Amino acid sequence: MIDYIKGEIADLAPARMVMECYGIGYEINISLTTFTAYQGKKEGKIFVYEVIREDVHLLYGFATVLERELFLLLTSVSGVGPNTARMILSSFQPTELIQVIASKDETALTSVKGIGLKTAQRILVDLKNKVKSMEALAPAATSNTRAVPQTEVAEEAVAALVMLGFQKAASQKVVTSILKNDPASPVEQVIKSALKML
Repeated sequence: MIDYIKGEIADLAPARMVMECYGIGYEINISLTTFTAYQGKKEGKIFVYEVIREDVHLLYGFATVLERELFLLLTSVSGVGPNTARMILSSFQPTELIQVIASKDETALTSVKGIGLKTAQRILVDLKNKVKSMEALAPAATSNTRAVPQTEVAEEAVAALVMLGFQKAASQKVVTSILKNDPASPVEQVIKSALKML
């Protein structure tokens, strides 16, 4: 099992990255939280989790061990697969997610696309006690934003939403609407807002 990959960030998009290590480019599925952590960086270290199925080998990457632990906890819940877990981690910072689960906030969880009331309740029941031990590990959330032209923000946001499984036309409509109301929004904020609207 691979624990982490350290190398050059060859490509970075809101839903995936390519980390080059000794001439091999590893395609890694990431959350919006991880994208934000690596934005503007040329190299780094990413913690990974490997999903091996009969037809495909996938890598999921995380900026912190805490985010990976939350991913593993989420995927241990019946009905929550890796992509749903990534969607949840794209909607909340790890510290926010711990608070949402610890406070049994059903409304916050059901605001994530693909999470119905029954799944939200399962997550809260299964993980409430498990996240309590993580609260002490949770570092303060840090913001890392940079000025990006609005067209680039729109393109990156739409590409990320399409990678997460949304229709391109619907994504473009929502992203345009968000940027019309708040033209200075960074790409991660646009995607977070879009996830709540789609």
